[in-house]
Amino acid sequence: MATKGMAAPRLRKGQKVRFIGGSGVIKGFQPEAGAWSYFVEMEMGPEPEMGRIGYETTILLSQADLTPQSEAAFFEFACGA
Repeated sequence: MATKGMAAPRLRKGQKVRFIGGSGVIKGFQPEAGAWSYFVEMEMGPEPEMGRIGYETTILLSQADLTPQSEAAFFEFACGA
């Protein structure tokens, strides 16, 4: 799904990623303003006291905002975070 003049997407569907504020799974991607944007389905946290109202939330994030979970784990290990 590469577009003319753009590099191929760095992430793929089904890949687990982390971002500021949470983690999730790539559900899709699209070219946007010369870069790739990804549809990320956020992981559900613990169920709130009042119960759930709906399903998981899907958000649109840029490639720069995402880190593959395997890389995030390595970074935390290497930096002692």
